[in-house]
Amino acid sequence: MGDTKKATVVGDMLPGTLDMLILKALSRGEAHGYSIVQFIHGASRDVLKVEEGALYPALHRLEVRGLLRAEWGTSENNRRAKYYRLTAAGRRELEAEAAYWDRVAAAVTRVMQTA
Repeated sequence: MGDTKKATVVGDMLPGTLDMLILKALSRGEAHGYSIVQFIHGASRDVLKVEEGALYPALHRLEVRGLLRAEWGTSENNRRAKYYRLTAAGRRELEAEAAYWDRVAAAVTRVMQTA
């Protein structure tokens, strides 16, 4: 039953995880908020769920930090949408966060494998 638990990103995740996941989603190319959420949900095999109330403040925070840029455009269904893309600083931040995440995940795995 434990494998069916879904994590809502932010409340159930380590601090900074949502930012890293957004940066990863945008490393694939420009995207709007809904497609970022869909990527995270799909790539996590439906385990991670990002709430809008967490996503848009995180996008704004990353934009203010200079890690992403945003422009208004038209979505696939002809709606006005803000499209985000990584800056060079965002790519560097993603590399640093991914390296940190690898170290933390390995450490947690080691702890969980102890008798």
